[in-house]
Amino acid sequence: MSERKLEGRVAIVTGAGGGLGAESARVLASHGAKIAIVDINGEAARKVAEEIDAAGGDALFVRTDISSEAEVKAMVEAVVARFGRVDVLHNNAAILSVEQRQRDRDVVNMDVDAWDLAMAVNLRGAMLCTKYAVREMLKNQKGSVIFATSGLGAQGDLSLSAYAASKAALMMLSKSVASQYGKQGIRSNALQIGLAPAENAHDSMPAPLLQILRDNHLTPELGTPRQIADVVAFLASDESSFVTGSTLVADGGFSSHTPSLVAMKALFAQTGAKSM
Repeated sequence: MSERKLEGRVAIVTGAGGGLGAESARVLASHGAKIAIVDINGEAARKVAEEIDAAGGDALFVRTDISSEAEVKAMVEAVVARFGRVDVLHNNAAILSVEQRQRDRDVVNMDVDAWDLAMAVNLRGAMLCTKYAVREMLKNQKGSVIFATSGLGAQGDLSLSAYAASKAALMMLSKSVASQYGKQGIRSNALQIGLAPAENAHDSMPAPLLQILRDNHLTPELGTPRQIADVVAFLASDESSFVTGSTLVADGGFSSHTPSLVAMKALFAQTGAKSM
């Protein structure tokens, strides 16, 4: 990938106070983009913005509850007032706290408030940010919108039903945006993200669970935030100028194989048969 490929562009990254959002913001800034760090945690957003500035970038932090239309509108206005335009929107923010995970369960045991919160943040929030960011992109007849989605939006699982439904909806919303504004220079893509935890997150996940997930990847190891951020930078740049209306999968092959693959490998190993 070419360096400084986002020189002169302005990017909004939601949920950028930490994790994948913060890493995406750092990488976009390293490629020359001016960055708006948007997060409901204003202090976390401020720290990321200061880190980017210290590294020679140009960042603005805006504390925003993206489920509020008034706050999203004000956020985009603040970005335009500071930087003059919007070129990239990375809809990364999602609600997936420990408390939310405990309440977002199988459908029979679903906490309806948890369902509503997932839809408000993950889906409504992304729609609102897109609504106001695309209005600015249309002024320049060019822009890239990126929706962070998940394999849970494409595959069934035992819990996180609301999170999964919201992520599936984002894939369709992305296609709608691509269809509606493509001829006016706006590209829109979903990024289906696999497990790419920050290093300090590994300690919070049971080792047996991590091993199960690692076994089901087609790569030697799980992903890293930087690997995801590099894909975000690709979708934000002109290197992906012919890519729109798609769902790009960056999950180490986790979703590409049959559910029986790992068990079949173990069986072949036990019987001495060759799997390949």
